[in-house]
Amino acid sequence: MIPKSHPRYVSLMTRDKIVEGVRQGITGTQGLIAQGRGEAFDYLLGEKTTFGALHAEKVAAAMMLLAKRPVISVNGNVAALVPEEIIRLSEAVNAPLEVNLFYRTEERVNAIIRHLRAKGAKSICTKSDALIPSIEHERAKVDSSGIFSAEVVLVPLEDGDRCKALTDMGKIVIAIDLNPLSRTSQWANVTIVDNIVRAIPNITGFVKEHGKLDEDELQKLVEGFDNKKNLADAIDNILQHLSARK
Repeated sequence: MIPKSHPRYVSLMTRDKIVEGVRQGITGTQGLIAQGRGEAFDYLLGEKTTFGALHAEKVAAAMMLLAKRPVISVNGNVAALVPEEIIRLSEAVNAPLEVNLFYRTEERVNAIIRHLRAKGAKSICTKSDALIPSIEHERAKVDSSGIFSAEVVLVPLEDGDRCKALTDMGKIVIAIDLNPLSRTSQWANVTIVDNIVRAIPNITGFVKEHGKLDEDELQKLVEGFDNKKNLADAIDNILQHLSARK
């Protein structure tokens, strides 16, 4: 049992969720490596939501509210780390969840769907009857009424080639990635450089706040966003944090 007084309590509990996800057959063993890589970048950011990330989360909330067909992509790490939180966001913006995996097996897809339903998810796209063009691995398989026809796709903890393929299809892609230099971060329309355990609740909170805004006000938030500047600011935040620790 990890005491809450432990200085690494949140980080250790997050690791335990990923390990438990592997035990349950929800998370692939490769997800352990991805979690460690993300945690390293979180250290570099000071393990906090920066001002730039908070702004990107506000913009993401506005984009999802404006979208006629938003969809949230879920992989094993997302299902293990933030199942309740991703379901609350799904309900808040009327965006179905869709399981999409790089190391895909039907057994693991079904395990994640069962896990999400047990946590209360009601809207899940479950077909794999369409293919994303130019993707040659298992992540190409999507639901024709889900990711394939979505206008806006939230892709937490994504891989870069599918992110690019989705933007090539004309979709607006919102990524959550702690590495501002990754292909995912570079190809997304909006990159939230933040830990998913902070980002998803933040986006949901902004969705509730934005409910008071009209469509024109939401559009202004979106139009004023520059992802290249956002990523440059994230790199500056890392440098500033490291400089402050000398």
